[in-house]
Amino acid sequence: MRSPALLLSLVLLAVMASSCRQIGPPGGGADTIVDTWNRSSSYGGSSGGGYSGNVLVTTGGYSSGGSSSSSGISSSGGISSSSFYRQINVRQDMVRKGTVGRKVVRPMRPRYITIHSTQNWTADAAKHSQALKNGALRAPKRRGGNRIGFLIWHFTVDQRVAIQHMPTNEQGEHADFDGPGNNYSIGIEMCENRGNSRQATLERTAKLTAYLMKQHGIPLSNVVPHYHWPRRGCSPEHKNCPWFLLDNGRPGSKWRAFLSKVNFYYKQIG
Repeated sequence: MRSPALLLSLVLLAVMASSCRQIGPPGGGADTIVDTWNRSSSYGGSSGGGYSGNVLVTTGGYSSGGSSSSSGISSSGGISSSSFYRQINVRQDMVRKGTVGRKVVRPMRPRYITIHSTQNWTADAAKHSQALKNGALRAPKRRGGNRIGFLIWHFTVDQRVAIQHMPTNEQGEHADFDGPGNNYSIGIEMCENRGNSRQATLERTAKLTAYLMKQHGIPLSNVVPHYHWPRRGCSPEHKNCPWFLLDNGRPGSKWRAFLSKVNFYYKQIG
């Protein structure tokens, strides 16, 4: 049985998540609210289904998207998709279908990739994964609206791993309520917990983004920050996220540098 103090903290989390105001450390709003009591999860647990090597998780098979040799070099001269995928270190820890953020499965053909940062100082990718499975993260309620669901996105990245929470052919709840950000984009969250290397996280995120672009035929122009999607009924409408890739809360030189990194990796995939 959970202690009274623990129950009180859960109630406070629910109240905090019920509005559009930003919550998090000084300097910007949190993209997620993670209860710090969550237990660390093991990758590929009972609800995760284990690691199959298939980012899409739709047919159960894996197609590298091109021929490859044992050396990892594709016939076109670049790195084979399968070899590149292994570099990213993707682990599947899926939210169980029919529960919390996947209670209603909404099919999607992704056209965009949306980049977020958690602005949570206490949780790595594994703890975020556990929070999503526990239903601990509520989507904010917009002013005058009545839609309150569970937050869910496709991948959480830290310095060691990229954890996948849901198939990339399903809509998430991470950007703009019932707008195109949720309806047509793959959501990637970057961790900011203490001790986590931001540079290593950025590199892994750039590689994952490049791989997903190649798999889904998504152009670089459709890789966007959370800021890109207006959240109707919230103030501010355009969120300062991912804050460390924006300049004064807007896409600028830092965002362009990130896109250049993504493009560099994209060109490596044969």
